[in-house]
Amino acid sequence: MKTIAISGKGGTGKSTVATMIIRWLTNKGARSILAVDADSNVNLNQLLGVDLKETVGAIREEMRAMISNIPGGMSKPQFLEYKIQTSLVEQPQFDLLAMGRPEGPGCYCYANNLLRDILQTISQNYEYVVIDNEAGMEHLSRRTTNKIDYLLIISDPFPRGIQISGKINRLLKELDTRVARRYLILNRARNPLPDSVRKSIQEENLNLLGLIPEDKLLMTRDQAGHPIWPILNKSLAFKALDRLMTKLVLREEEIIDNEHRTY
Repeated sequence: MKTIAISGKGGTGKSTVATMIIRWLTNKGARSILAVDADSNVNLNQLLGVDLKETVGAIREEMRAMISNIPGGMSKPQFLEYKIQTSLVEQPQFDLLAMGRPEGPGCYCYANNLLRDILQTISQNYEYVVIDNEAGMEHLSRRTTNKIDYLLIISDPFPRGIQISGKINRLLKELDTRVARRYLILNRARNPLPDSVRKSIQEENLNLLGLIPEDKLLMTRDQAGHPIWPILNKSLAFKALDRLMTKLVLREEEIIDNEHRTY
């Protein structure tokens, strides 16, 4: 199983990039993909063009409210796992799980610990897990995901956005989150980049994977509230993402090859 997490500040197109990555994986023949909408604003389903069922946040609230009235013959972990399984949106190309709104007042430690363990178990059934995170990386900081193979930090092509991306990168190091590789992607960017942007990337010690250009076709669909999934193969942004993901795969092969040579 490979886990790809997408993060960045609000308004940079994280959900759009997540949707394109899911499409790219299906085009490459991925057998099973779990898409996780970990943004409390829940909109990944709209871009994918599927109707949403119950969110994990709502399930957690339900469990907290009926903690002493779990159906007979079921333990608390069994009940939570059953509810999460029924909330999955199943499609031929992917399954979708929406985390929903963040925690309300009171302690959710027990429910969060159960949720972390159950999500880890469910994830093992998939070849790829793609996580569209909220801007604050809250789900990662609460350890609802234990291991991430690739963290893709999405930014707009401006120094302030690069600085926020650097803060996200440092936050993950401080939290000791298990992230194998980190890359920066500049969305809605033009080439060549201004010197101020390149300088900011260098100062923040970020590894730039590449650029995704502004795409009027995607913007028009998104602004009209239409899913972008059906038209991605005709999208300039998607073609750019195809090149970036191909580069990512090649880099991974080179890294693994170099690691093997050291033994």
